[in-house]
Amino acid sequence: MDSDIAIEVCNVSMTFNLSKERVDSLKEYVLKMIKGELLYQEFTALSNVSFQVRKKEVLALVGLNGAGKSTLLKIIAGVLKPTKGHVKINGTVAPLIELGAGFNPNLTGRENIFLNGAVLGYSNQFMKEKFEEIVDFSGLHEFIDVPLKNYSSGMLARLGFSIATVVEPEILLVDEALSVGDYRFMQKCEARIQSMIKNGATVLFVSHSTSDIRKICNRALLLERGKVVMIDDVETVLKEYQKR
Repeated sequence: MDSDIAIEVCNVSMTFNLSKERVDSLKEYVLKMIKGELLYQEFTALSNVSFQVRKKEVLALVGLNGAGKSTLLKIIAGVLKPTKGHVKINGTVAPLIELGAGFNPNLTGRENIFLNGAVLGYSNQFMKEKFEEIVDFSGLHEFIDVPLKNYSSGMLARLGFSIATVVEPEILLVDEALSVGDYRFMQKCEARIQSMIKNGATVLFVSHSTSDIRKICNRALLLERGKVVMIDDVETVLKEYQKR
């Protein structure tokens, strides 16, 4: 792998087995599984996807819903293992994917900061040092000792974004993270990502917002039904995307 390459995706395919019939209970599912009566239909989310992202590049992944963008991002993040192919990563990665997915709803915001930090591999001491910075950025001071089950989805995402970006990574994977919370917080998110880009972060950016893509990215890849249609400069790819 070339030292100037941050991400290399090599012939990646991803197939899911989807149940062809409705199962109304866990008991029914187990019985059908034991009897070999469960019927599945294969769904190919990605098919032989290959591309490279150079260091300090900001690449947009665009495509209609179901094109495979989020699946591809999860494979690059290591959340999913591809059915075929492989991904090579050169640098530390921060995935802004499904923000707050690892939270415990019965714990407070304060407790979840330390829990999520541990999941991300940060020490308890490090999270203590960064605690006030995380809370300040999230703007959730008055709710920090409230259980997360009482948070709105926007509040959860704000806390998740604040924790995930407390350290500037070499590679940032962004899945619609700029649509977090209200307009003011969205501006803060964009400013933080822009700061990371200026500091040399490589970014893979999934968004339906062509204005965000134009502001942030310098190249784009168009996915359609799990296949790469084209990879080129932003305007060329967006022009093709808008025809779909």
